[in-house]
Amino acid sequence: MANPDLEIQIKTLPNTPGVYQYYDKEDAILYVGKAKNLKKRVRSYFTKNHDYGKTRVLVKKIASIKHIVVATETDALLLENNLIKKYQPRYNVLLKDDKTYPWICIKKEAFPRVFLTRNVIKDGSEYFGPYTSIRTAKALLSLVKELYQLRTCNYDLSQKNIEAQKYKICLEYHIKNCKGACESLQTETDYLEDVNAIKNIIKGNFKDALVQFKELMMRFAEKHEFEEAQKIKEKIDLLANYQVKSTVVNPSISNVDVFSIISDESFAYVNFFKIMNGAIIQSYTREIKKKLDEDDKHMLELSIVEIRQRFNSQSKEIYVPFKVNVGDEIKVTIPKLGDKKRIVELSLRNAKYHRQERFKQIKIIDPDRHTNRIMAQMQKDLRLPKEPRHIECFDNSNIQGTHPVAACVVFKDGKPSKKDYRKFNIKTVVGPDDFGSMEEVVHRRYKRLLDEGQELPQLIVIDGGKGQLSSALKSLEILGLRKKIAIIGIAKRLEEIFYPDDPIPLYLNKKSETLKIIQQLRNEAHRFAIIFHRNKRSKSAIQTELEQIPGIGKQTIVSLLRHFKSAKRVSEASNNALEKIIGQSKATKVYKYYHS
Repeated sequence: MANPDLEIQIKTLPNTPGVYQYYDKEDAILYVGKAKNLKKRVRSYFTKNHDYGKTRVLVKKIASIKHIVVATETDALLLENNLIKKYQPRYNVLLKDDKTYPWICIKKEAFPRVFLTRNVIKDGSEYFGPYTSIRTAKALLSLVKELYQLRTCNYDLSQKNIEAQKYKICLEYHIKNCKGACESLQTETDYLEDVNAIKNIIKGNFKDALVQFKELMMRFAEKHEFEEAQKIKEKIDLLANYQVKSTVVNPSISNVDVFSIISDESFAYVNFFKIMNGAIIQSYTREIKKKLDEDDKHMLELSIVEIRQRFNSQSKEIYVPFKVNVGDEIKVTIPKLGDKKRIVELSLRNAKYHRQERFKQIKIIDPDRHTNRIMAQMQKDLRLPKEPRHIECFDNSNIQGTHPVAACVVFKDGKPSKKDYRKFNIKTVVGPDDFGSMEEVVHRRYKRLLDEGQELPQLIVIDGGKGQLSSALKSLEILGLRKKIAIIGIAKRLEEIFYPDDPIPLYLNKKSETLKIIQQLRNEAHRFAIIFHRNKRSKSAIQTELEQIPGIGKQTIVSLLRHFKSAKRVSEASNNALEKIIGQSKATKVYKYYHS
């Protein structure tokens, strides 16, 4: 270690849980991290060989280390979360306190109002949310107002003001949106019963409200007050319809948080579900930018703490796809089968959909970022030393050994570069020899690029299995390019990716973007080779027996075929018939050729 002061600081760190903070020489905070063992974790930064470039840069910039000792690893996670939010260090994932989401507020006052707000004020009022969609919050509030007659005025309805008859009923009372508490037409006890029912509905507990409404409907029906009973029935239908729109999981699963994560080279996507009484009542997906190649476990733990704080979750149990450490107070379940397993899979599917939507948006608004991500992903998936910004793919085409040709297609930044496509007539190989043909065209292609000093690709893709790949490798060996260009083969049947000197093929995920680009390359090379081969055969087909007749040119042949439709009919035609089309002199030559 070059810095002796850092060595001393590391040696004196305790072997206890805590949070460490890295600072640069200007005393600006670079990074905050948690550790089960502070000394071991911090020392690992300076003793490991870091593959990730940003981690190496971070370590070079560290000038001093500070730490905070805590009782447990859970406390370290919470403290790490709060310090990241407070200082926003350059090399940490981005966590923000976003206070712009809407909440449903039940105001702490006599005859509490229920309304939407984006400002949380600590005055004893109850806040539910936040809701990631303003439409969801408005729909829920609209449902509440349909079911219960609540006041919307901002009067101070204290007992003293009501007794003094300070306020008068308004239009809301006359159109039956309010029961007139301002003139003592509704008691506060009755009003608070409605508010308690509203709290249950907002929390996702529809059962009690449905039971109460059904009992009320039956009482009206028994009294033959059918009009009132019908009004209650409409409210039951409204509530039941809203409940159906919530994704029903299993009535036995209640008050549970579900988390899942999917990540790539640069970002992680964490999905959160809130489940109450068997229904998903809240869903939220967040995107987190990676800074130091953080693993999924760390990202998920950090997100669980942050999201639960944001949504003020009091759930005592969480479902996750793998083991996480978030404290002894929370029960962590990793479902293996049944409804619990399916709900985690649904959460993961939501994270994947969110990721795909972001990709589509980025592709439109920031194509460079999209390209960079694809290239980084391909480099990782195909285990390449460099990003494959320039890829070339080869394919052969022949039918029973006739007219053998080959094609080379070029992709740059994951897209076809058609001006760079090349086609080859096979010159040195006789008969249907795909291996020999591949060896010839690869040699011709890269010898020319070397001779002309042109740019070489970072990746060569050979359409075929081990045989074609071995043939292409021979040419690269001869040209001295064996270790300078990565090369793979793709077999059609199972989409196997073959590497030189490796008998075991690589199988990419069928939905991966890397495989899609490799397939697109292979299909484009095949299409280009087939078109070239077809055109060559078409030209060859015109070389009919008619061309062998001395003194007969192409224009004469075209005239004969246009009239007689085939070479066979020309050979069977009489001299007079031929003379009418091409004249006496040429007709005699054709007739004599076939009848001498």
